[in-house]
Amino acid sequence: MQRIALVTGASSGIGEAAARRLVADGYHVILVARREDRLADLAADLSAASVIAADLVAGDAPARVRAFVEAERGRLDLLVNNAGGAWRGRFDDGGWDNVRRHMELNFDAPVRLTEALLPLLRASAPSAIVNVASVAGRISRAHSGAYSASKFALIGWSDALHLEEREHGVHVGLVLPGFVATEGFPQRELLDRPLTRWAVSTPDKVADAIADTAAGAAERYVPRPYALVPALQGLIPGLARRLSGSRALTPSTSADASAQR
Repeated sequence: MQRIALVTGASSGIGEAAARRLVADGYHVILVARREDRLADLAADLSAASVIAADLVAGDAPARVRAFVEAERGRLDLLVNNAGGAWRGRFDDGGWDNVRRHMELNFDAPVRLTEALLPLLRASAPSAIVNVASVAGRISRAHSGAYSASKFALIGWSDALHLEEREHGVHVGLVLPGFVATEGFPQRELLDRPLTRWAVSTPDKVADAIADTAAGAAERYVPRPYALVPALQGLIPGLARRLSGSRALTPSTSADASAQR
């Protein structure tokens, strides 16, 4: 029986790369994002994909997605919660409203979708949920506090869900990318600096990490050296704070942007 995966934020970047990797691994992939035209183009380029356009922040989105999965495939083996956004800014500029919109998309939306699809995942067990968080969910930087808060929340919830769902045969894992060159975040400044090129990864490498996590890995950092970040944070928090504020790893742009991660 063909395995069924659902990938959110699939219209570009990490989500598109994950969809391509999972189809290559033998999945039929249900593509979810707001941009139906982009999803349709991607589905036409894949051998086993279907499309549902949805804004995951909308109140009816989880029920719509579940109804589609049940009608289209009748089962679900893998949920990849990838859709997300980031809008850089200081707290004294964006305030609660900026925190709210980050939480709404990066935390509330995957939680609500998971709640709707969890019965299908349990019924298909062994199955998996992969939540795409961020290294920013382990350590914060200036101008990214709202984004980090949403990813910290996603990580904490994922760790608890992993413990709760083991008995039901649903594996819950995390992928924590650092800087990734995508359509929304090309990372040109970091790529232009010889000392920081190592810090920038690609959507394909994150897709590989998603596949590894779906197969049972607890969590994967991309690039792998970022796994040192939480260790440093725990052992030498003062140094970790100084490094996280380093200009070398902080793009200078302060413009709002949204992207999948």
